[in-house]
Amino acid sequence: MHRLYQPVLDIIENASRDIVMPYYQNLKSHQIDEKTPGDLVTVADKLSEEYIAGALSALLPETKIVGEEAFAADESVLDQLADGQVCIIDPIDGTGNYAAGRGPFGIMIALVEENETVAGWLYDPLTGRVCHADKNGGAFINGERVTVPEDHPERPVAALATGFMTPEERDTLLASAEPFYEIVDIPRCAAEQYPRLVEGTNHISVFQRTLPWDHASGVLFLNEAGGKCARWDGSDYRPADRRKGLLGASSPKLWDEAAERLGDIFKT
Repeated sequence: MHRLYQPVLDIIENASRDIVMPYYQNLKSHQIDEKTPGDLVTVADKLSEEYIAGALSALLPETKIVGEEAFAADESVLDQLADGQVCIIDPIDGTGNYAAGRGPFGIMIALVEENETVAGWLYDPLTGRVCHADKNGGAFINGERVTVPEDHPERPVAALATGFMTPEERDTLLASAEPFYEIVDIPRCAAEQYPRLVEGTNHISVFQRTLPWDHASGVLFLNEAGGKCARWDGSDYRPADRRKGLLGASSPKLWDEAAERLGDIFKT
């Protein structure tokens, strides 16, 4: 595992124990706001990011810190991702679920060097599950190395995030997927979706919005476990890249099949 595995995990667990879980199912209406229509933020998101950012700065004083809520205040923070070493924070992934008093939700941190993710942490506060990835070093759940299952059903399970697509894109995607896949609801939480792909609960995932705090750590986790997540044209995901569209799959073979079956509308 990455040399920073435990120090970063300690920070995440502290944020979960002291901030995220005490507010869970205890939020007041004035502690929940909308950044944009349907995109919620809570007092716990803000406090969690503030704590994690401060702790990471103390741990890695030369490293830039980019958080989801900092981006909400100033979108230019994404410009920092293109070079140097950066820590990307999602203080609560799945805020809509969290604010409604249900799971799943998670805390995600990615370590990026020269616009390439080199380590990632995906933490589930409800179960204590920690998913971790180390670039060229493997994927781990609760400290144990994991790989994607070798066998897949005849109709693989597809979780398709269509909320940020145009109606035409959504309808075309669903019509293309239905003959080949068992389509299921998304968890509305990337910190849960990527583990589902690695563990084989889901086999295909499509994402339209690809903000780095939602995807940098999960993409690395899936790829290091032997699956594949990439842009529709097959190019690697880079955190500073503001393009839309990602396809994830539990194996490179499944990825190739899904890209051929589903990708025409997204490649243009």
